[in-house]
Amino acid sequence: MIRCKRVYAAVAGDDGYRVLVDRLWPRGCKKESLRLDAWLRELAPSAELRKAFHHAAERFEEFRLLYRGELAAHPEHWWALLDKARSGTLTLLFAAREEQLNNARVLEEFLEEELDRQQPASSPVCYAGERKS
Repeated sequence: MIRCKRVYAAVAGDDGYRVLVDRLWPRGCKKESLRLDAWLRELAPSAELRKAFHHAAERFEEFRLLYRGELAAHPEHWWALLDKARSGTLTLLFAAREEQLNNARVLEEFLEEELDRQQPASSPVCYAGERKS
């Protein structure tokens, strides 16, 4: 299971593996007081993409497409998170005020699609030998 949560929200017992996915450290958070398992700066959008988007809702779809391209080009940055999501809860932490139009939501969508894509294909039902009535 993958979920997104603002870094400023209280820690919950069911958060599982908590990963900060922003390139910059969140304002007002002391490193020693923020409970996380990892800070994966390389998962964040490039500085150029982040600055171009600048949380403008009208540019979100373009940002989403470009960021997904950056993710696809570097599976080494996110591959290990798939195991965390398969075995429990993976919580992607972000600092943005906008809770829906942000990089963590795009990353969540991307990872969920990758998990679905990696599911073993089911075999088609074999009807050989069945009798027609």
